Amino acid sequence: MWMAVHVASPRIWSRGLQKAWSTWGCRLCSQSSSNTQPSHHPRTQAEKAKRRQAREKAILSSVGYTYQNACVIWFKAIKCLLLSLYSHVFKTSSLLDTTLPFPQSYSPEYVEFGWYQWWEKQGFFSPEQHPHAVDKYFSLCIPPPNVTGTLHLGHALTVAIEDALARWRRMQGYKVLWLPGCDHAGIATQSVVERKLMREQGKCRQDYSREEFLKQVWRWKNQKGDEIYYQLRKLGASLDWSRACFTMDPGFSIAVTEAFIRLCDSGLIYRSEGLVNWSCALESAISDIEVDSKELSGRTLLSVPGYEQKVEFGIMWTFSVCSISPDTMLGDVAIAVHPDDPRYKDLHGKHCRHPFTERLLPIVTDSMVDMAFGTGAVKVTPAHDHTDFLLSQRHSLPSLTVIGGDGIMTSDCGQWLEGVKRFDARERVITALMERKLFRGKKKHPMSLPICSRSGDVIEPLLKKQWFVRCQEMSRKAVEEGDLQIIPHFYTKMWKSWLSNSSDWCISRQLWWGHQIPAYRVTLENSKDTEEQWVWGRSAAEARQRAAVKFGVNPDAITLTQDPDVLDTWFSSGLFPFAMLGWPQQTEDLKQFYPNSILETGSDLIFFWVARMVMLGRELTGQLPFKQVLFHSLVRDKYGRKMSKSLGNVIDPLDVISGVSLERLQEKVREGNLDPRESIVAMEAQKKDFPKGIPECGTDALRFALCSYKAQGEDISLSVSHVLSCRHFCNKMWQTVRFTLATLHDASLPTSLAETYPLSSMDRWICSRLHSTVQQCERGFESYELHTVTSALHSFWLHSLCDVYLESIKPVLKERQVAASVLYHSVSISLALLSPFMPFLTEELWQRLLPYTDSDGTSRSLCVQPYPKTSQLEHWCFPKEEADFSLVEEVVRVARLLRAQCQLTKERPDCERTSSFYFPFYSNDVSIYRLLMTLSLSVNLQNGINADKQRALLSQRREKLASKLKQALACTQKPNYTEKVPDKVRKDTENKVGTEENGQMHFTKNCTYHISHKMK
Repeated sequence: MWMAVHVASPRIWSRGLQKAWSTWGCRLCSQSSSNTQPSHHPRTQAEKAKRRQAREKAILSSVGYTYQNACVIWFKAIKCLLLSLYSHVFKTSSLLDTTLPFPQSYSPEYVEFGWYQWWEKQGFFSPEQHPHAVDKYFSLCIPPPNVTGTLHLGHALTVAIEDALARWRRMQGYKVLWLPGCDHAGIATQSVVERKLMREQGKCRQDYSREEFLKQVWRWKNQKGDEIYYQLRKLGASLDWSRACFTMDPGFSIAVTEAFIRLCDSGLIYRSEGLVNWSCALESAISDIEVDSKELSGRTLLSVPGYEQKVEFGIMWTFSVCSISPDTMLGDVAIAVHPDDPRYKDLHGKHCRHPFTERLLPIVTDSMVDMAFGTGAVKVTPAHDHTDFLLSQRHSLPSLTVIGGDGIMTSDCGQWLEGVKRFDARERVITALMERKLFRGKKKHPMSLPICSRSGDVIEPLLKKQWFVRCQEMSRKAVEEGDLQIIPHFYTKMWKSWLSNSSDWCISRQLWWGHQIPAYRVTLENSKDTEEQWVWGRSAAEARQRAAVKFGVNPDAITLTQDPDVLDTWFSSGLFPFAMLGWPQQTEDLKQFYPNSILETGSDLIFFWVARMVMLGRELTGQLPFKQVLFHSLVRDKYGRKMSKSLGNVIDPLDVISGVSLERLQEKVREGNLDPRESIVAMEAQKKDFPKGIPECGTDALRFALCSYKAQGEDISLSVSHVLSCRHFCNKMWQTVRFTLATLHDASLPTSLAETYPLSSMDRWICSRLHSTVQQCERGFESYELHTVTSALHSFWLHSLCDVYLESIKPVLKERQVAASVLYHSVSISLALLSPFMPFLTEELWQRLLPYTDSDGTSRSLCVQPYPKTSQLEHWCFPKEEADFSLVEEVVRVARLLRAQCQLTKERPDCERTSSFYFPFYSNDVSIYRLLMTLSLSVNLQNGINADKQRALLSQRREKLASKLKQALACTQKPNYTEKVPDKVRKDTENKVGTEENGQMHFTKNCTYHISHKMK
């Protein structure tokens, strides 16, 4: 059957196979070919044959099948085969073979192929397996992603930061526990499975029993739920997978039940009727974080689930009073006016009659009424508006629910509206008002419309009996807790403000997927009491005993009915820091790793997750769940816009890692559920931003790029071009190590770090630069300013090591053994410094340098090597040489600038320098004067250079500088400049003026640069 493919050109297939094998297979099998065992595969032979036949049929019957398509498909098939082979090799091989010839260029796919599985197999991510561990502990938990989701760039930033911290501490010798977890995501998961059942079987949830439906959910979870873990592994997250936690696991479920029982016993959980955010499409209450606010500037037509026609929003309706939701006027119980409004002074305390129900509605006064809003009189609908609900409590007004949980009008509306959908009822109400000549008109009204992020439905505030958590007392304790350190500090004010004004938290959800509330409604024999009676327990038996004691009856006379609702997902997530460690049992993990050392997460979760973890952790364990909270900023696109599918600017981290074509990006948009018009906008944006798709950048480049932004401040505007520049930096590292290996191959083994003493000025300079870089890394990590660490490492490797040191020692490297040792240690130490950010590349390069080290044989992986410390490099600290070398760098910079400005050829020009001293870095016996000296560097123009043209260009640039200087000076001469302009702006302007003035000095007719440098 495969002959149809082979006929085209047998050589092509053999070349493709040879290429794939040379890239992947030789590397994998070189150490294990002598000990190959047949691998176990869970599929039967019949299943494998069936899958193979299906693949062959798909290939040969595909529309538009061409020779090129066949090549791509065949190469992918070979790669998949080798990947399967690779998984077998790791069962028999202890390490990838790094003795093979070093590839000439850096390939992320080549480098990242295999190391993670080896790390995991060796147990390097487990705190018990650390070969150099000290008696110190570092623990944190990953913010559990939803089991339904895929990682976005916000997740990637979280992983990059947390993994850098975990790997740094691990290399410092700490016993690090970074716990992976996944949230069951009640609403999201149930919605996904419901859509799947409707699409595949034409059935809805109500067509199943609860037990049958939950089996369907678990089946889906077991098939798809591990995809999020694959993505985390792809990002290189050094998580301890042996302790992976799912919030619906039996152990975690026990912790959730225990927390609910304890909080109920202490009176912190209660059942009451309250106004909640309700999704009629889901028929469930939802949390605040699942409500998106859609800003409307005026009249807007929107699609609403369950309606064929679009619904009108952004309108103010006027009929004696003003309202944006006339459909709820059947639930009005009062009219409210401002007590100081002169228009209604005579109506205080009187009543008006409802136009449809004939009920008398009291006219109440309340200062919350805006006199300038509409007519200044507002209808009060406590059962369908949060503000009205609070007002009704102040004035002891009743509540009347006129919209049911399914979005259908209730019987309290009267027969003419009963059974009508809520937005259809709005049209009928307006028509009825017009018929009675009570309608006064409508006008556009800017508003914020609450939308359910899961269903796209318009949120309806509804009055429901639910379980609530009292938050005031727990919030007060959290505010008073002085041991919690919040980083950056400016979030502290926001933190305290929110906790000081927190309201009670509704934790009931009308779903089937989740932790069913362990509360039971009690029915007593022969009881005529219609009021609800509830008990709770860890089991039905315990609840029955509690009910018997509470009501003083025989347990057999009690009928229990468990609440069908489930707990809010955020309730279980709030227990994560201690439930994942085995709480309520006093496990060894709980004793060693709780409280967590730090929590790192996005600033958007400060209230929904972080505050609740602090409240629940302190209440249930008596301790804060973590000692520090590190917030990072939100990731936006390169234009600073929030990432949104409708804008086409959402970027999948895996697409950045592996690369993706524009066609595939647009295919993803079409596969989504966007409105057709939004899809067009999104695809146009993709075509503009990624005309050739996204190039393969690799995991290391993405992680390094994310950590290079200042995460503790303004939002991050990420551009793929920045990630690509980091990929080029990876290639620079690759080429540097290739050069180093070639150097070491021709020289004797380098001396140990302690025995390596630099002799020349250049050696001392690079050693001192490395010492300073290590010092910057220490400070940056300790303050969690990772962008300063990445900046220091990038600057050292690219500019100091490559641009300067390597170029200066190439002519003398073979003659100086000390220089070879300095180069080896500079590269080796730099790889260790970069390891927390670039684990794959640094491991690959370090393993290739390993044969040249004086290791005792216990060095198996870079990820568990000691992190470099300044104390190891005290003999490499030469601050004088490091400070003096800035003059040399400036001379080189200016010389290159002159060449570029004068458009010189690659031929080396004749240079002259005049100075009162010699360069100290090329002669060790020259003393340096501690004076302000002037160095003139002149370049003789080559033949063929048009001097007049160069003078004209320089004159134009000088005039441009003069114009800018004039504008800057004009700003400083405005009246009351010093009083009106802030200090920071004045300082910036002064610096700008100084720069422009100095800039004019550099443009002289003979193309000579004058540099003033103060030697220290």
